[in-house]
Amino acid sequence: MSNTSEIRYLTPQITQVKRKKFCRFKKLGIKYVDYKDPEFLLKFVNEQGKILPRRITGNSLKFQRRVAQAIKRARHLALLPYVTDLLK
Repeated sequence: MSNTSEIRYLTPQITQVKRKKFCRFKKLGIKYVDYKDPEFLLKFVNEQGKILPRRITGNSLKFQRRVAQAIKRARHLALLPYVTDLLK
């Protein structure tokens, strides 16, 4: 029996590097969130069409409110679906 205690895994363990979250609106200087641009708004919804929270997107509170309002307006005009399967 060997003295070294090596632990070997069948699959290599992946260590995720946490990146600092940032508000893309402040960084890119975007002042207005356009509800008529559904391709841009798809970045802020998941596969079922639910609005992603701030802790995941990294938006500031001000722009998260604007994004949520824009998504709701786009849904009302049928530019985005309310619910769906496999949106992305």
